[in-house]
Amino acid sequence: MAARQKVLVLYLATSALDTPVIGWAKYDGFGDSQPMTGDEDVPPYKTGVDALRDGWRLIQASPLVSHASGEEFRTDYLKYEFFFEQWQSIEPRL
Repeated sequence: MAARQKVLVLYLATSALDTPVIGWAKYDGFGDSQPMTGDEDVPPYKTGVDALRDGWRLIQASPLVSHASGEEFRTDYLKYEFFFEQWQSIEPRL
């Protein structure tokens, strides 16, 4: 049986997994659909912990890096990025 990987990237409000999702991206290794950022109005999970409870495995969390003085309110990127994965069995394509 073949398998495919699904990747879920969640951007959280803080470094804690139980804080609200403020941004997200989903990637499906099967390739049947090509979702674009902004396609959905509602995040797939309320928190990172909710994704864990649904069977997603956390594979990477953002390192905690202090902001330089005066940069606490910059909005150029989302700081708290978490990568999750799932593996699903699939029937091989003929």
